[in-house]
Amino acid sequence: MPATRTWLKNPLAVFTANDLDARGGLVLQDGAIVELLGLGQHPDHPCDVVFDAREHVILPGLINTHHHFYQTLTRAWAPVVNQPLFPWLKTLYPVWARLTPEKLALASKVALAELLLSGCTTAADHHYLFPQGLENAIDVQVESVRELGMRAMLTRGSMSLGEADGGLPPQQTVQQGQVILDDSQRLIARYHQRGDGAQIQIALAPCSPFSVTPEIMSASAELAEKLDVRLHTHLAETLDEEDFCLQRFGLRTVDYLDSVGWLGPRTWLAHGIHFNPDEIVRLGAAGTGICHCPSSNMRLASGICPTLDLTAAGAPLGLGVDGSASNDASNMILEARQALYIQRLRYGAQAITPERVLGWATRGSARLLGRNDIGELAVGKQADLGLFKLDELRFSGSHDPISALLLCGADRADRVMIAGEWRVIDGQVEGLDLNGLIADHSQAARELIATS
Repeated sequence: MPATRTWLKNPLAVFTANDLDARGGLVLQDGAIVELLGLGQHPDHPCDVVFDAREHVILPGLINTHHHFYQTLTRAWAPVVNQPLFPWLKTLYPVWARLTPEKLALASKVALAELLLSGCTTAADHHYLFPQGLENAIDVQVESVRELGMRAMLTRGSMSLGEADGGLPPQQTVQQGQVILDDSQRLIARYHQRGDGAQIQIALAPCSPFSVTPEIMSASAELAEKLDVRLHTHLAETLDEEDFCLQRFGLRTVDYLDSVGWLGPRTWLAHGIHFNPDEIVRLGAAGTGICHCPSSNMRLASGICPTLDLTAAGAPLGLGVDGSASNDASNMILEARQALYIQRLRYGAQAITPERVLGWATRGSARLLGRNDIGELAVGKQADLGLFKLDELRFSGSHDPISALLLCGADRADRVMIAGEWRVIDGQVEGLDLNGLIADHSQAARELIATS
């Protein structure tokens, strides 16, 4: 039976994340884009389905490159609302140590559903908590991703440097190095998909310089090279972290990264705020990517990522919402808006345009994850799309549809497509009992805090 051809016809506006013209719409088949149409053009061949997109702004599916799904259970918790990173972490670690598989599944579904409703189609999660009973945390997340029908880069995080040895996390949250490496190999063998259209991918992600040993950093880099997967960690988020590296290792953060074999194109880093000019040049020359997390950086008062300096040096740049205990949302279109505004404070209004920031959230983020099949609209790319309407009060009187998404504060997609299948229709996730999920998740969040 021949595959269905679908024409998304004559959108109100379209952002392709490249120089191609798609004002006449897109033709989709077999989960991919097969034609881009200029204004007034028609498909080369008849289409089985024609979707009138005249009320929709079409974007490539947004790509979130740093998150902690489990943290949706500890949003806006009063004891940490006004704390910077290190005390924020030390207060939350004992709470997070009581995570269970059931609570992680609920937290992951909430994060994924919220992302999906914001026009996000691919999400990277950094999970580094494996207390007793939660050894199969990544397996739990895989099931949640499959249930929501999204794509994900699930990073097998780790913490091996506990308080007893001079690290930040409590001992019940750390694992031995061999346990970490064995599970990493298991997960890659079982779940990691390669090539265009991959749904689940695995990366290796020791948590941070203050929570893992140099030995696990080096061993993870060697394993990632051997098995050809990506590397992810937090770096240069705060000055406290810089001080920790200087005191413990006698090295600044980028020197430390280099010393453990991480300075290269396989690596992408969360935050990347506190780099000096020489370090920026080195990161760019190595092709090491940076995930900018503006909301979290503002919430924790960590600083402002030097985005344009990094990209000018050659470093790939994408966006992430970060964990939902430091954002406290999982909303990619709002994250792009935050990036627009905070980066204008650093670089000025003319340098930071809505198109540039949306490029970070799409094509730039895809590059961080090592993917060239998503993140832009072009023939051969996956049919991952976010469609937004501008019919709410907040948009009334707006003139440029692409700019209006960010300047007027779009926060929810009307439709979202992944691999040619609608996952959100009329602002609702297909097949998801959202009210039931909220009730169960809220109860789990109350239970987690009540036992602290």
